[in-house]
Amino acid sequence: MCVNAQGLGSGSAQEHHEIGITVGVSNYYGDLQPKFFASYGYQPMAGIVYKYFLNPHVGIRVGATYTNLSAADSLSNLPNNQLRNLSFATHLFEFHTALEINFLPIDILRRKVTPYIFGGIAVFYYNPYAIDPAGDKVFLRPLSTEGEGLPMYPDRKAYSLVNMAFPFGGGVKFFIGKAIMLTGELGFRYTNTDYLDDVSKSYVNLDTLQKYKGKIARQMSYRGTTGVNPDYGFQRGDSKSNDWYWYGNITATIYFRAFGNPREYLKTKCPGFFR
Repeated sequence: MCVNAQGLGSGSAQEHHEIGITVGVSNYYGDLQPKFFASYGYQPMAGIVYKYFLNPHVGIRVGATYTNLSAADSLSNLPNNQLRNLSFATHLFEFHTALEINFLPIDILRRKVTPYIFGGIAVFYYNPYAIDPAGDKVFLRPLSTEGEGLPMYPDRKAYSLVNMAFPFGGGVKFFIGKAIMLTGELGFRYTNTDYLDDVSKSYVNLDTLQKYKGKIARQMSYRGTTGVNPDYGFQRGDSKSNDWYWYGNITATIYFRAFGNPREYLKTKCPGFFR
């Protein structure tokens, strides 16, 4: 007699591992780009991911990704942002862990496709920079462009380059053959910093900034071309909400239960010597 999918042991029919690679695009949402799905700013991303599923519905995943983020007021359609004329770019490295939930019990012996959602926590490293008037790459954090770390602005602490984010999102996954899982995903990251773009609060006194941090700090704090000299209190960014970044990616993983244990699959195909 053939052994069907339901006849397999509960452990063998449910637990599985996946490991693979992910590629796609990233973008940023914050003070220099106030739209999640802007018409510009998309950058490539890539990473690796490992998943362990306790059953066909619930799994735990960990992953590491690399991307670039960038934005510029010169590309904005908002007149005030164009006058401000700020810009930034950064490399970003992320490590995340999350709970992943399949809506349908996808399994090599059962369903072949399902939508899913995920949510978790991440740690990421970034270091914003911009191009100065001389055409050189300048890292922005040491310049304290909003007075961070200066003694006369005690409420403005230097921000950390290592921060946390809270990833969440969803997608659709399906089998290709018996050992490859292909996934299309959209995932958002809400960060615990408003300085992903080095912009958050208001301007400080530019003469004071130049005295403590040099002429280049003054130039990078205000890059407008209108001849206006903003002083302390003039709005530079919006400190009411933190910055975001997001990924739209495709992931291909090896389904280890099928790949590493073919006897369980062959048991369903009738030959008695496999039972």
